[in-house]
Amino acid sequence: MMTPAEIQDGLTQHTGTFHYYRLSPRTVLTDGTAWLAEVAGAYWLMQAIDSYQPRCRKDPMLSEIQFWTLTINADKTALLRCDRDIGDTAIRQRIPYTDFPLSEIKLYVEPLDERQVVILLPSEH
Repeated sequence: MMTPAEIQDGLTQHTGTFHYYRLSPRTVLTDGTAWLAEVAGAYWLMQAIDSYQPRCRKDPMLSEIQFWTLTINADKTALLRCDRDIGDTAIRQRIPYTDFPLSEIKLYVEPLDERQVVILLPSEH
């Protein structure tokens, strides 16, 4: 397992993507988010975001871009939040336990086409 500092450093290396990696029929990952899921054991995070996509498609303010933040507390509980581009929170999910190695991660979700979305790092936007 990589240290949090090594993961943070690795995240800075992803400034675009060359490949998409299928997570589900409706969601793909970029090089950066696939790397994060692998090294941080965070496929659960990507699947959690994917699970909200039917709900997000119904919200016009989330159809073009979604801002997801996972914040880890000192007791290893967490909050997963999705914000609209105007800054208000659309989704909150409390997570009773996680061993995610970073104290916080921000991810974006954008449409790839009319049926699929892509989860990407802010640096890949």
